[in-house]
Amino acid sequence: MTDMQCALDAQAKLAECPRWDERTQTLYFVDIDSFKLHAYNLQTKKVESRTFNEEIGCFSLDTNGGFIAAFRSGVYTFESFTADMKPYWLATYDQKTTRFNDGRCDAKGRFLAGTMYSPKDAFNGALHQFSNGQETLIDQAAWTSNGLAFSPDNTIMYYSDTPNHVVYQFDYDIETGSASNKRVFIQFPHGNGRPDGAAVDSEGNYWSALYQGQRVVKINPQGEILEEHTVPATYPTMVAFGGPDMKTLFVSTCRGAQTEEELKQFPQAGGIFAFETTVKGLIEPRFAG
Repeated sequence: MTDMQCALDAQAKLAECPRWDERTQTLYFVDIDSFKLHAYNLQTKKVESRTFNEEIGCFSLDTNGGFIAAFRSGVYTFESFTADMKPYWLATYDQKTTRFNDGRCDAKGRFLAGTMYSPKDAFNGALHQFSNGQETLIDQAAWTSNGLAFSPDNTIMYYSDTPNHVVYQFDYDIETGSASNKRVFIQFPHGNGRPDGAAVDSEGNYWSALYQGQRVVKINPQGEILEEHTVPATYPTMVAFGGPDMKTLFVSTCRGAQTEEELKQFPQAGGIFAFETTVKGLIEPRFAG
C-alpha cells in the first residue's frame, strides 16, 4: 500500500535522522554527505540550514531547546540552531574509517549514538551512550549502526546492522541505561532492502525504512511484518512520527546513491516524504545533559 507524498523536495544527498519538535511544529533532519542540519517548519513552510565542517550523523534536541549531535570527530552540544559547538566527547576511534551514524535519546535523556565502519570487513561499528558528561560502550558488533529505538515501556531497545540485514532486540534497564540479552528481532533476506533508521509507535510497533528496498515496513513486537508502504525513492533512510496529532510518518531518503535511471523514475529522491498512519507515534525524548 502507499499514499506517500513528498512533504519537502529537499534534494539531499543523504537525508537522515528526521526528528519532530512538538514544541515548534518543526521537522529537523540532516544531510550527512553535505554536512548540513535542516529545520523545516510545517506551519510557515520555511527551511533553515546550518553547514558544519564534517558529517553530522544524528542529533537530539535537549530539554532547553538546544542540541546534542554526533559527528565524525565526536559528540558536541550547541545551545541553539546557530550557536557555537562545544565538545562533549571526542572520538577515540580511527576517523578515517569510522564516523557516527544513527542515534537518539532514551526516556531518561541519555543520548545513544552508533558508529559505522566504512571498510565493512570487521564488526567495528559500536553503540555509545552519553550522559552526565560520561561515555559508555553499549555494543560493538556491527558494520553500520542503525535503527535505534525503544519500546513504549522502555524495556526493549532495538538496534539494526544495515549491511547485514538484521535488527536486534536488547533488554533495556531504563533506570541504569544498561542493555543486555541481545537477540535477533528480524532478519531480512538479501536483495530486497536493508533495515535502516526506525521509530516505534505508541502501540509498540517498529517502523523500519528499508534502504534499497523502496519501502517502509511496520513490524509488531513479535517480529511479524504487518504493513508495507512504498516510497517514491529507492533508498529510504529513516522514519519519524510527527505532525499535530503525532500520526504523520515522515520518511527521509537518499539521492546520492540513485542511478540516472532511478532519478528519472524518482525525481524527488533525497526529499522528505510523509503519510498519515492510524496510530500515534511517541514524543521524542530530549537530552538531559
